[in-house]
Amino acid sequence: MCGILAVFGCVDNSQAKRSRIIELSRRLRHRGPDWSGIHCHQDCYLAHQRLAIVDPTSGDQPLYNEDKTVIVTVNGEIYNHRQLREKLKSHQFRTGSDCEVIAHLYEEYGEDFVDMLDGMFSFVLLDTRDKSFIAARDAIGITPLYIGWGLDGSVWFASEMKALSDDCERFMSFLPGHIYSSKQGGLRRWYNPLWYSEQIPSTPYDPRVLREAFEKAVLKRLMTDVPFGVLLSGGLDSSLVAAVASRHLANSDVACQWGSQLHTFCIGLKGSPDLKAAREVADYIGTRHHEFHFTVQEGIDALEEVIYHIETYDVTTIRASTPMFLMSRKIKSLGVKMVLSGEGSDEIFGGYLYFHKAPNKEEFHEETCRKIKALHLYDCLRANKATSAWGVEARVPFLDKEFINVAMSIDPEWKMIRPDLGRIEKWVLRNAFDDDQKPYLPKHILYRQKEQFSDGVGYSWIDGLKDHADKLVTDAMLMNASFIYPENTPTTKEGYYYRTIFEKFFPKNAARSTVPGGPSVACSTAKAVEWDAAWSKNPDPSGRAALGVHAAAYEEAVDVKPADLSNGPPQKIKKGIVEKTATVA
Repeated sequence: MCGILAVFGCVDNSQAKRSRIIELSRRLRHRGPDWSGIHCHQDCYLAHQRLAIVDPTSGDQPLYNEDKTVIVTVNGEIYNHRQLREKLKSHQFRTGSDCEVIAHLYEEYGEDFVDMLDGMFSFVLLDTRDKSFIAARDAIGITPLYIGWGLDGSVWFASEMKALSDDCERFMSFLPGHIYSSKQGGLRRWYNPLWYSEQIPSTPYDPRVLREAFEKAVLKRLMTDVPFGVLLSGGLDSSLVAAVASRHLANSDVACQWGSQLHTFCIGLKGSPDLKAAREVADYIGTRHHEFHFTVQEGIDALEEVIYHIETYDVTTIRASTPMFLMSRKIKSLGVKMVLSGEGSDEIFGGYLYFHKAPNKEEFHEETCRKIKALHLYDCLRANKATSAWGVEARVPFLDKEFINVAMSIDPEWKMIRPDLGRIEKWVLRNAFDDDQKPYLPKHILYRQKEQFSDGVGYSWIDGLKDHADKLVTDAMLMNASFIYPENTPTTKEGYYYRTIFEKFFPKNAARSTVPGGPSVACSTAKAVEWDAAWSKNPDPSGRAALGVHAAAYEEAVDVKPADLSNGPPQKIKKGIVEKTATVA
């Protein structure tokens, strides 16, 4: 992953301004420690911090067209860059970088080329011939991008909020699948797949088609000139990524450079469910496995740094980002710069345990659509920023554009959880890889119950976080949270604690508005909480909050009458959770 920063229309274009842009770009150096670059054109600046994955020797950025009238700064990977180069025979390329095609595609097709890109990307492009510029973000928002506006009328773009928050009056998360055009004066969506409208699909389930689409998605992500591996938790999704990569590695181009044995990585508290399952999968598929341990205290000690890097106060995201952040540091110390990861599968296939309660296939499908559309605020944000904090790039094959099209066209009746038919969550995916002749995984791993990453690293991790927050946040603080934090008011002591850390680093109103809110159970959207009345009593995003579904579910909430009613309507506090109850007439 790289870090990009671009500013257009600065009133001040002095040497001091250039120095300020360089200073702000340095805040992104963790994302790209390999090289720095900047291009200035009058009142326009494009800066870049590079993590070299493809063509490390000549692919420094910003990148240009032949006569340097078009300048582009890119964060991401374009997996089909070789095919695109075939369409650009009349153009002269300066580097072997996969991202250079963007400058030439713009020359050839104007602004309407973004849908031709197959990859994960955020980029900003300046055409010096008319001083117009465009910015775009990949379909799902795998790579982060923010847009901001200065008081002097300038427009800013940055990979992370920390690079523009101090200098912009207003800023927001750049919408996935959108393009910003200075000529047209705003954002428009370039990504328009059939599933986006949330209409119910009717294509019959074909396990072979689904399996082949996923294998293709994994293989194209083996495009690298640096050492790589797979994040392996031992759950279904990461295990399938590892199994497919391992099976096809020997016949891939990358094997000539880095060998045919795949490296896998796992982290957890000692004795955690993930460590045991990951070791078993690694032994089964024959990887070189690296197992890392952390303690609850080490995780707690890292929280401030984690929140600074991932730029959110969302409870689930922080819980899962912390072990991923710690693991990424260990991975980088081994000389690995790129990893494959299993994000996206639960959103596409309804893998979270709360999907057991989906009342019908229509609501099931609509919820998967909502979940995919919000990924850039949750799992994509976590996977990208927690790894990029240490200069590691995470690639996510489940979020391949073509794979999503295949998976989201399946009649959702097939995705529904049907115990009467022996179908558990994500049955369509499990069944697609259930091959008795050439098994990908052991049966019990293939059919292992869903564990969220923050649970699977060890249940005492979340319990430890709650206990820590309970010591630091008093009942009175939580009771009065709506006065201190009227927007997205924290409802738990853990959430309150994370919010205080976030506000210390990002105090502006615009910053807190980049984080989504609303009730959630076991990672559901607010809408899906309505599926079960009991969930509203236990507003916790852990998978164990799926009462009656998870094998280690929490106990149901018990109402506790508060001793003091001086702070407004009656409330109840349960293990660091504050809830409004009906006012007694």
